[in-house]
Amino acid sequence: MRAISSEPRWRDSIAGDVRAGLSARPKTLPPKLFYDAAGSELFEQITQLPEYYLTRIESCILQMYAAQMVSAAGAPASVIELGAGTATKTRMILEAMQAQHKGVQFYPVDVSECALVAAAENLRNLENVSVKPLVADYTSSMEFVAQVPGPRLILYLGSSIGNFEPMQASLLLARLRARLSPGDTLVVGTDVAKDESVLLPAYDDAAGVTAAFNRNLLVRINRELGGNFDLESFAHQVRWNALASRIEMHLESTRPQEVEIPALRLRVPFDAGETIHTENSYKFTPTMVESILENGGFSRERTWHDPRRWFAMHLARSC
Repeated sequence: MRAISSEPRWRDSIAGDVRAGLSARPKTLPPKLFYDAAGSELFEQITQLPEYYLTRIESCILQMYAAQMVSAAGAPASVIELGAGTATKTRMILEAMQAQHKGVQFYPVDVSECALVAAAENLRNLENVSVKPLVADYTSSMEFVAQVPGPRLILYLGSSIGNFEPMQASLLLARLRARLSPGDTLVVGTDVAKDESVLLPAYDDAAGVTAAFNRNLLVRINRELGGNFDLESFAHQVRWNALASRIEMHLESTRPQEVEIPALRLRVPFDAGETIHTENSYKFTPTMVESILENGGFSRERTWHDPRRWFAMHLARSC
């Protein structure tokens, strides 16, 4: 099944994102740029790493409680997953829906068409589940949500909401809420704040897969915009920002240098030690979760944890 694009021009935004981010002080690039075909494949590898506990523990929660989540959501006609990737974990939700309802339409949404094609293939043997992939950048527009028949269950898994500043996360949820009907539900995963001895290795694995994932941003700029980034001159760096309760990923210039990006007619100087901030991953307290949901127009109804309470999944209803 070929993924269809609801926003044909979303790919054009890479030029604007790169120009704005590398012209800013401090320099930054948005995490959505990670997910070209190579980046999506690297992220799938990350989810299998022993240090990266998030996918493993969220899958455990789904194995234990997917049926409860589906029951609490009511009887949705459609499931939309934001940032679905290959939808490996989502299968457990859809299997629970198979057991409780006659049929469902599933709309996996992602910026990576390759990942969505893989998602459709992974789910093709599920009876009474119609898979309708959408290539879209949900961080820019939620217009596709209103076009999906309701009632709707929105899935936002993997603590992806942690990539946003708390106020930005609430604004994202508010844009989603504006296109939902009262009673539509949201299941969102959030990583729990814990000791940095657990957090840092999850983003700086011994095999170097996350480092390759981070540097793939530069590979993409070189390929798509003609940049001349020297990959060996940028080091993968991970920091724990305790005050903000977030992991930060950076690419650090190891020497003074200037990078040229011909497609943008842009020269970007770097000092030794200067970084490009590529991703935040917030680690949540219950208060942070309540605030983000309420400010986004959702009321939390249920929360499920793993036995160690390292991760949480919340069911919230649109107000």
